[in-house]
Amino acid sequence: MKAAIFLAEGFEEIEALATVDVLRRGGISVKTVSVTEKFDVEGAHGITVLADILFEDTDFHGVDILILPGGMPGTRNLEKHKGLIELIKKFHNDKKWIAAICAAPKILGKLGLLKGQIATCYPGFEKDLEGAILSDESVVLSSNLITSRGAGTAVLFGLKLVEVLKNKETADELKEKMIVV
Repeated sequence: MKAAIFLAEGFEEIEALATVDVLRRGGISVKTVSVTEKFDVEGAHGITVLADILFEDTDFHGVDILILPGGMPGTRNLEKHKGLIELIKKFHNDKKWIAAICAAPKILGKLGLLKGQIATCYPGFEKDLEGAILSDESVVLSSNLITSRGAGTAVLFGLKLVEVLKNKETADELKEKMIVV
C-alpha cells in the first residue's frame, strides 16, 4: 500500500508526523509530499520538516490514499493548491481513500465531497463540512473518507488508516505495542 501525506506551510506537525510514524510502523509505504515547491516545509509551530518529494515530481498512480493534515495556515495553503484539489476530486471520483484531520476536512466539505457522509473536524470548522452528518467521534470512516478531530486524535487517526489499508489485526497490534489507551 502507498500513502501520500501533503505538507504545506503552517501544517500541524503532530497530525502529519504521528500519522507518518504510525503508518510506517504498520508496514505501509508513505511519502511526505511538499506542495510548496521546496523540500523544507515549516509547520504551524516552527518545526521544519524535510519532505520526501515535491508535488510536481510525484507520480500518484500507485497511491492508495491521500492524507491531509490540518493546522493553520496549513489547511488554507493546501486548499490553494490547484493540483492537489484536482487530485482530491479524481481520488473521490475513483472511490479511492482520502483522509483529513483537524481543519483539513473543510477542504472536502467545500468540494462537496461530504454531502450525506458522516464526518468530524476540529471544533469550530463544522460549518465548512457542507452537507455532512456531523459527529464528535475522534475518527470517522464514511464511504471512502476518513476524518479526525485534531492533534490529540492523530495516533488514533493513523491506526484507522492502518486498519483500512492493511487490516484490523495489524492496527490492534500497533495500538497495544504503542500503549494507546
